[in-house]
Parts: sequence; C-alpha cells; structure tokens
Amino acid sequence: MAVSDELKQLRDETGVSIMQCKKALAEAGGDIEKAKIILRKQSSAIASKKSDRALGAGIAAAYTHAGGSVVGAVVLACETDFVSKNEEFSKLAYQIAMHVAAMGPQFRAREDIKEQDLVAAREVFAAEAAKVPEAARGKAIEGKVDSYLRERVLLEQPYVKDPSITIRELIDTAVQKFGEKIEVVRFERLSVK
Repeated sequence: MAVSDELKQLRDETGVSIMQCKKALAEAGGDIEKAKIILRKQSSAIASKKSDRALGAGIAAAYTHAGGSVVGAVVLACETDFVSKNEEFSKLAYQIAMHVAAMGPQFRAREDIKEQDLVAAREVFAAEAAKVPEAARGKAIEGKVDSYLRERVLLEQPYVKDPSITIRELIDTAVQKFGEKIEVVRFERLSVK
C-alpha cells in the first residue's frame, strides 16, 4: 500500500485532518493502527485545551431500539451552529444516544455523582470486603467503588460499538476533528420495563 493510500485510509477511518494524519503516520512509521493510537492521544490533549470555551449551540438526538421498548436521548453541545448543523456531528449525537439506550448509564461524569451515592456504594463494598485484611481493606473498597462507577458513568463507559475506546475518547476525537469543544449536556434513557 502506498503512503498516499495509507494516508487516505487513516483519514477515512478517523475523519481527522490530512496534516494530522500525515504527522501521525510519519511518527508511527506508516503503521495505521499505531497512527490511530497517536491520534487518540493527541485528541485528549486538544480537548483539554478547549475545555474552558463556551458552548453556544448543539443538537438533541434520540435512538429508539427496534422493538420500541427502549429510547436513548442525548443533548450534545458545541460552540457554533456551523458544527451543530454538520452531518457528522448529528451522527455522533445519535451514536451516543444509541449507547445510552444500550448501556443505561446513571451519571454523565464523576463530578455529577452525589456524596450520598458514594457513601451507599462504599457501605455495600465494605460488607463485601470484610474478609480482606485490615491493611488492604480500604484500597479494596475504593477499587470496587471505582470499578462500579466506571460501569455507570457515561463518559467512562466503553463505547458499545467499539469497546476499545470510551465515550470520553469518542468525544475527544470529535473535538480534534471539528476543532471545537463538545460536551454531553444531558442524557436520558427511557424504557417500558
């Protein structure tokens, strides 16, 4: 495969600019999989630089599961109407809504978790860790709480269509692609049962 074919393939798979793809491919020695990892690392750094920007536009998207018994809805915000009206941005919101329907997260981010929820989780895991030696008990409890929260926090959940990335990494990649701050403002999962 020629370098231009590899560059085109990486661009098609990631949607990131040609220059960023070219740099990542050069750094990865032409290996597309390594280049994707490099681009993921860069996307989180780019997203953190844009974290203080104001959100002024966005889109609401919903996914209804085939039987109509589960609906996932999400409000995805960005900085400008230009990005919010982009078809790729709409697809991202729909994909996150699908993830919400499938995985049923309870919290958007760790900072949204109330102290009473943390206390309740620690109490449950303290009873489970009662047989763990005293010296390691605190660490065991916190490890169980951390694992429990990773399963319930939307931004930390593995993306349902690609478990190798989290929802946060999916959004960070979109930030790199669109050049704007993107954030899940609100989500909801409704089900018949």
